[in-house]
Amino acid sequence: MADGIYVGMAAAAARAEQLDAIADNLANVETPGFKASHPAFQSFLPQPGGARGPSDKVSTAVVGSGANLATGTIVGTGNPLDVVPKDDGFLVIDTGSGPGFTRNGRLMLNGDGFLVSAGHPLVGVSGNLIQVPPGAPVTLRESGAVMAGQVELDRLSMVRLTGPVGHLGASLYAPVAGQGGAAVPMEPGITVGQVELGNSTALQATVDMIGAQRQFETAMQAIQTYRRLDDRVIEVGKSR
Repeated sequence: MADGIYVGMAAAAARAEQLDAIADNLANVETPGFKASHPAFQSFLPQPGGARGPSDKVSTAVVGSGANLATGTIVGTGNPLDVVPKDDGFLVIDTGSGPGFTRNGRLMLNGDGFLVSAGHPLVGVSGNLIQVPPGAPVTLRESGAVMAGQVELDRLSMVRLTGPVGHLGASLYAPVAGQGGAAVPMEPGITVGQVELGNSTALQATVDMIGAQRQFETAMQAIQTYRRLDDRVIEVGKSR
């Protein structure tokens, strides 16, 4: 019966990972630029040659989680520093250890005058960080131009993400290394005075959570059933 317990444990572990992803999606429904995570499941047979020999029981495991890059809810704010990247573009930011990519368009100036998204400085098409001179009025144009008065400082660098994409943070993403992901430069373009919220709705996340919770409980019940059967086998062996 031990194989059956292992199958139940594998299923429960997979559903636990799914529940973690759903909880994250639910918590970030209103996080600007957030993209929902969706774990991928795979069924497999135990490798032959194990200690108990071959098994006909199929196990399940989470083999990876990907980000759903669909556009989230767009809301108007009227804030001149709130932007939505055009089409499926991502803004380029400097993480301190390399580039990252985000659709969090709730921009602001930090204490040093750098234009930032969620605390990370934005990169311009020049390849430099975008810094506004002290006291200068800053505006953003739909071309992606960052203006200090009538002077164009730089334009927001933008890319299109292709292939598998993974989370670096709540609204920060990067192509998955070694799996064909890439960041393709694109012409800058933004909508000003709006912001894009997360692309996971509270209703969908709640429905997904209920389903995953029920499947987790089913896996735990299977474990308990196999455990009781093991105990019965042991008792029968002792009575002989």
